[in-house]
Amino acid sequence: MQEDFYQTLGVMRNASADEIHKAYRDLARRYHPDLNQDDVSAKQNFQAVQRAYEVLSDTKKREMYNRYGKDFEAVQEGAAHGPWTRGAPGGGFNADDIDFSQIFGEQHGEPGAGGFADMFRNFTQGAGTRRQAPPRPTTGASLRHDLDVPFVTAILGGEAQLTVQRSVGKTEHITVKIPPGVENDNKIRLRGQGEAGRNGGPPGDILIRVRVGKHRWYSRNGDDLEVKVPIKLSEAIIGATVEVPTPHGTVSIKIPPGTSSGRRLRVKGQGVSKGDDERGDLYAQVEIEVPTDISDEARRWVQELDARMPDPRADLKW
Repeated sequence: MQEDFYQTLGVMRNASADEIHKAYRDLARRYHPDLNQDDVSAKQNFQAVQRAYEVLSDTKKREMYNRYGKDFEAVQEGAAHGPWTRGAPGGGFNADDIDFSQIFGEQHGEPGAGGFADMFRNFTQGAGTRRQAPPRPTTGASLRHDLDVPFVTAILGGEAQLTVQRSVGKTEHITVKIPPGVENDNKIRLRGQGEAGRNGGPPGDILIRVRVGKHRWYSRNGDDLEVKVPIKLSEAIIGATVEVPTPHGTVSIKIPPGTSSGRRLRVKGQGVSKGDDERGDLYAQVEIEVPTDISDEARRWVQELDARMPDPRADLKW
């Protein structure tokens, strides 16, 4: 990264506060260590961007930086030392600038004069010493992860395992509780389980994006469930009662006589529950299974049945 804070953020020296903020936001996203775990320089670049933004986003710090450059903080410290520190820009004088031999008549080998000069010099230098403030606590970085959850677990709730790679090189396995009814792309936040804070600051969080897997028979539409129910040709013709497994137990669904493939039958209250008393509904879509391998005798039965059935295309016209 560039030494100049403006070059670090990629903005002009007369950039507005909004331009500086936008540049920082883009660069912080680009160099964030969580998004560049394989790039050893990302952390240094991220810290450089943060440092540049800390100065340029503060009106007073930016003014001092524009006047004195990257050593502006030393200028501020020198000004804070008062009139006893001519060594720092801003005025005053330094005990090293005084010729004590001329003031007190010091002679070579004469005891006392040099000792007084040293005592006075130590006193004035000590007066200009400024105690450095302790570093501020900062919150640890948040970690982002995608978590694959089976369809059944997403509907009923349960637990899933998450593998976290820490910045210190440690691998950790965390058990995540999945709430009932969680949907695809929902977010789960694990507070305080991200990266450790600095200087006594609190740890960050883990932000999890849920990715719900597919089910062979079931799908979801909001709080409603949809299931494909295969039935036999005979059940479609004369009707039947079929057993269908649901998240809340097995239910019996009546197939009316003459049911066509694709018909949807509603079963109230057998959909998704999010922990309250209300549930969505279950929609069973009937699919007639036509056998492809039948005996000669069964084939004759079908032909006899066909001869007795009306022509379904009798009214089909252009």
